[in-house]
Amino acid sequence: MLETIGTLLLVGCGKMGSALLRGWLEAGLKPSQVSVIDPHPSNWLLGLAEQGLVLNQPPQQAPDVAVIATKPQIMQDAVPGLKGFGGGRTLFLSIAAGTMISAFEDMLGAGTPVVRAMPNTPAAIGQGVSGIVGNAAARAQMPLAEALMRAAGQVVLLDNEEQMHAVTALSGSGPAYVFAMTEALISAGQAAGLSADMARGLAVAMVAGSGQLMAQTGEEPRELRRQVTSSNGTTAAGLAVLQQEQNGIADLIQKTVEAAKARSVELAAGP
Repeated sequence: MLETIGTLLLVGCGKMGSALLRGWLEAGLKPSQVSVIDPHPSNWLLGLAEQGLVLNQPPQQAPDVAVIATKPQIMQDAVPGLKGFGGGRTLFLSIAAGTMISAFEDMLGAGTPVVRAMPNTPAAIGQGVSGIVGNAAARAQMPLAEALMRAAGQVVLLDNEEQMHAVTALSGSGPAYVFAMTEALISAGQAAGLSADMARGLAVAMVAGSGQLMAQTGEEPRELRRQVTSSNGTTAAGLAVLQQEQNGIADLIQKTVEAAKARSVELAAGP
């Protein structure tokens, strides 16, 4: 699908923008097909500029795709400069959290194809998952938007934009929850008598391996939990604490996701 792209504009090339660009180049897009606007280009970008990538020079003609990867705080400054490309054939793909499709339509004009995507940090190694949703004008270009986001991992098509708040709270913010749990496991391992390095090695490998087991077997997490839990064994003893009805893991995760979703709704509402 990426072979249909003639030119692509990337606005913002931080960690996520760089991960996407790297994936597109590996999929066959040439540096000469890409323009990047970034006030603080990395050495990697400067090297790509020597291979034909256009750096910090706004395109003179409308690109096939404009990917908005800036921070939400500077969105109002970055997007209006692209208004000349709105309302036409250019597909606008945004990975900025909290900025609704309607905001892009207001800035770029009615009839502009706009797709929102919410990737997560594992996208930096091509192992992310993104939820995407587009407006009516982007209906025919959704396969292209999906192909662009697959450069960073799996893609889930949402039924409506309202679901983006839940996606943000679950998979977008979710890696931080896993990292926080891993931190807690490392500390608990040290308290149980392990060295810091040993506790970290065991915890990180366990979390990574458990994730791969779920992904590769396709079995439900509930069933995998049952398989590893022997009656009256050590795992059962630990789960008896973790799964308390009040302030157990299910209760805490529910509250965590609800809080993140509520904040996403607040951000979308604006100042």
